[in-house]
Amino acid sequence: MSDVTAEPGAESRPGQTAIFFDGLSSRRRQVVLTLGDALEIAEPGGVQAGPAVTRWAYDEIRRADSPAGILRLTSTSAPPLARLEIRDAALSADLIARCPRIDEHQTTGRGVAKIVGWSVAAAVSIVCVVLFGVPLAADRLAPLVPKPIERRIGDASEVQVKTIFRGEACGDAAGQAAFRKLVNRLRDAAGLDDDAMTAGVLRTSVPNAFALPGGKVYVLSALLDKAETPDELAGILAHELGHLKHHDNMRGLIYNGGTSFLIGLLFGDVTGSSAVIFASRSVVEASYSREAETGADTFAIEIMHKLGRSPKPAAELMFRITGKEGGSGLANILASHPLTEDRLARMTREDRPASGPPLLTDKEWQALKGICGSGKI
Repeated sequence: MSDVTAEPGAESRPGQTAIFFDGLSSRRRQVVLTLGDALEIAEPGGVQAGPAVTRWAYDEIRRADSPAGILRLTSTSAPPLARLEIRDAALSADLIARCPRIDEHQTTGRGVAKIVGWSVAAAVSIVCVVLFGVPLAADRLAPLVPKPIERRIGDASEVQVKTIFRGEACGDAAGQAAFRKLVNRLRDAAGLDDDAMTAGVLRTSVPNAFALPGGKVYVLSALLDKAETPDELAGILAHELGHLKHHDNMRGLIYNGGTSFLIGLLFGDVTGSSAVIFASRSVVEASYSREAETGADTFAIEIMHKLGRSPKPAAELMFRITGKEGGSGLANILASHPLTEDRLARMTREDRPASGPPLLTDKEWQALKGICGSGKI
C-alpha cells in the first residue's frame, strides 16, 4: 500500500471524506473520495465505500472560489452547480498534485495584465470614437439628413424659440416685404435653393438672430432696433445663412445626440416624437464651435463682397451690442456667437468700398425698422 503523500499515478487511497453537491439538487452529501486513475466520489455504505456517485477525470477538475481552509472543486464534465468541498489539508494537497489543469480558468498575474490591457484598449477606443469618430460621422451625416426631417426639426425649433423669448411675429406688411427682399437677396447670392425658406422678425427685448433647420430665418426685434443700416443687419443674416449652408445645426445635433434621434425620426414612431423635442431644444440652446463660427464668418464675408457690400458694418453692430451689454441677458448674441477680437479684426480687415447697389431703399429700410410697430416691448 502506498504512502498517503504518494505522487499522481500511485495506488488509490480510499476513505478520505468530503462534502459533495451534485448540482441537480440542494442535497448536501457526505462522500468518500478515492484517488485512483480518476477521482471517485462515493457515498459511504458502511465499512467499505458504497457504489460510486460519479467519477471526475483529473484533467477536468477545476478550482472554484472558496473560503480559507476549504478546497472547493468543480468539473468541466459535471453539472455547472456541482461542487466538491474538501477540508483535509493533506488530501487537498494530494488531489491538487494530481490535477494538471486545476487553475487553468483562474485569473493569474498574466491574466490580470491581459484584462487590464484590454480595458485600457477599450477606454482608448471610446476616447478615439468621441474625439474623432463622432465628429467625422456628424460631418458626413449632417448634409445627408432629408429635407422633410430638417423641416420637422425646424418647425419644432420655431415653437421653442417663440416660447423661450415669448415673442410674437411682427406683422407689418411693408416691413415683412422689405425683410423678405433682404433675405432673398442674401439667399440668391449664397446659392441656397430652398424655395421653402421663411423669414420673420419676433418681437422681443433680446438681440439675436437665428437660422433654423428647414430654412427658417428669424431676427429678434431688439437686434433690428440696434441696427443702423441694412448692411449691418445683412452681415448678421449672411452669417446665419452660413450656418444653414454648412448644416452646422444638424452637425451639432448629431454630435451631441448621436444618430438615435435620426432613426426615430425616420421611422416616425414615439421615439421620433421624443427626438424632435430633444432636437429642437438642442438647436435653440446650442453654441457653435470655433470652426463653425469661422466658417460662417467666411461665408458672410464672401456673400457681402459678392453683393458689393462690406462685412464691416455687421462687426460694428455686434460690437455695439456686446460693448454696451457685456454679453449679459438670456441668449444674448454672445451666447451662441462669441465675438472675439480676432473675429472683429478679421471682418474689419475685409472692409471694401461699396460697389453694388444698396440692399434696400431708404423707404424699405424704414419699413423694416417699423415692422413691429411703435409700441414698447
